Amino acid sequence: MPVNHFISRLRSACAMLVLAVPSAALWAQPAVGAQIYTCVDAKGRKLNSDRPIVECLDREQTILNPSGTVKAKLGPVLTAAERSELEAKRRAEQQELARREEERRLNRSLLIRYPNQAAHQKDRDEAVAQLELVKQAATARVAVLQAERTKLDEEMAFYIKDPAKAPPKLQRQVSELTQTLAAHERFLADQDSEIERVNARFDQELKRLEPLWQARQTSGSPTPAN
Repeated sequence: MPVNHFISRLRSACAMLVLAVPSAALWAQPAVGAQIYTCVDAKGRKLNSDRPIVECLDREQTILNPSGTVKAKLGPVLTAAERSELEAKRRAEQQELARREEERRLNRSLLIRYPNQAAHQKDRDEAVAQLELVKQAATARVAVLQAERTKLDEEMAFYIKDPAKAPPKLQRQVSELTQTLAAHERFLADQDSEIERVNARFDQELKRLEPLWQARQTSGSPTPAN
């Protein structure tokens, strides 16, 4: 057999062998020459690589020759259920990364604001003191209103048998004062709830800050000036 004819047949056989390789084998083979894998991932990003792209496991990838022409197509290797599971896993990982980053951001912010327990306690005391001042003013106002109510009750005593016979002005004053007293009492209750809420917030911050202060002392990091 002429040598040239033999070489021609050998090249044809090799070409047929390459075409017969299943797509799964393309994932297993290492990068060859300058061929390029390209795809658009789930986020709409166009990705290129010299080997199969992990971000596009769930979609078709195009394999290009060095000249830019299409050499082959590499289809998705995951089932619909597997793709759904992979996407759920990616979302969970992204959410966890976001949560951890938010935790780190909050910790840094708290440490800057409260370099030590004294600074934290000072801020708590000031916040509660402001609420107590408002509560004291409201309490004083309630005392005044109650005194006025006592006077009106004395006047209404003349009409105890039939309150409807009391003068309209007196009845109106009693009604308005009753409503005002009720509003102030609700306000005082709200202030008490607000003081509890503020203390609860500082308690939560303290639980977060204590291990952060301890870790900083252990690492020898300097404590910012108060």
